[in-house]
Amino acid sequence: MPGGCSRGPAAGDGRLRLARLALVLLGWVSSSSLTSSAPSTSSTSFLASAVSAQPPLPGQCPQLCECSEAARTVKCVNRNLTEVPADLPPYVRNLFLTGNQLAVLPAGAFARRPPLAELAALNLSGSRLQEVRAGAFEHLPSLRQLDLSHNPLAHLSPFTFSGSNASFSAPSPLVELMLNHVVPPEDHRQNRSFEGMVAASLRAGHALRGLQRLELASNHFLFLPRDVLAHLPGLRHLDLRNNSLVSLTYVSFRNLTHLQSLHLEDNALKVLHNGTLAELQSLPHVRVFLDNNPWVCDCHMVDMVAWLKETEVVQGKARLACAFPEKMRNRALLELNSSHLECDPILPPSLQTSYVFLGIVLALIGAIFLLVLYLNRKGIKKWMHNIRDACRDHMEGYHYRYEINADPRLTNLSSNSDV
Repeated sequence: MPGGCSRGPAAGDGRLRLARLALVLLGWVSSSSLTSSAPSTSSTSFLASAVSAQPPLPGQCPQLCECSEAARTVKCVNRNLTEVPADLPPYVRNLFLTGNQLAVLPAGAFARRPPLAELAALNLSGSRLQEVRAGAFEHLPSLRQLDLSHNPLAHLSPFTFSGSNASFSAPSPLVELMLNHVVPPEDHRQNRSFEGMVAASLRAGHALRGLQRLELASNHFLFLPRDVLAHLPGLRHLDLRNNSLVSLTYVSFRNLTHLQSLHLEDNALKVLHNGTLAELQSLPHVRVFLDNNPWVCDCHMVDMVAWLKETEVVQGKARLACAFPEKMRNRALLELNSSHLECDPILPPSLQTSYVFLGIVLALIGAIFLLVLYLNRKGIKKWMHNIRDACRDHMEGYHYRYEINADPRLTNLSSNSDV
């Protein structure tokens, strides 16, 4: 065997097989005494080149990244990466890809051989992602936490979390999903509702029914689609703070029986209606946060004020205060009673109907009058000309008499003529 190694086969395939065998038996080969020094040098250099041509070892750290095998963590932070590194070590459990230039996350972006079977926490925040395609997070069976915050997501596929084929894909293993501040600039939005795009990705294929934490803060949401929470029965923490929500009338919390915290601070809520109050009261473990909303303290607030005084669901309820009308500004809601909550007087419905009917009649009369004028426009024009001519003749006669009366000679001539 040592002699064979010294000579080396002539064919390239034979040399490659020899190199691989030499790697396995490296200890034994190095301890063997070789008789020919020139062939030994040639064989050694070939072995070195063959080793350098091999693909990276599974435990190798990608370029521009920092790896800790003991902590099972890989950090590729602020490296201007345009795609996910291909040579991620299979031991990784915590992967940070923040502050890069990824732009698009394609399907199977994390598919590897061997697979990243232990990856549990993935942070892609602040990487300028504009598009996440269907099946981007497939082949990550242990993924529990995903952070896509601070990315201008103009396109989020409905099958982002359910896989490229929602009918046959297994439910997503995600437990925590962060989508804070992912609203794209106005000039990058497509002709569809941003709220609807996010809702479609959350409910597609019932993939996220194991989700326990959902963060949707700072997305300028004006409303929540009616069934956005219908397929998230395991939800425990829901963060909707710092949006522009004006109402929760069409949102149902009834199936969120495990919900523990609901953050609604810094929105545009004016009042919570009876249906919403009843649903929140029916949740056994929920704690609701309502600070910094512009509450309108009028007659529509009576039921909410009564509910606040009785419930223990709302945290920090003593801080809630009126924003409108001006005379009620900064008044604590818990200090109000029904006599303080008045609405501006409005007309009775019967009188409102009468005024509407009167307006319609007057509008019809005006339209008929204009139509008559239009149909008789030639006659009206002729009549106007006649009036003008008559006025002109009258003014000329008046001017003639004025000149006679103003000239004494003409006045004497007129008197003699009369004599």
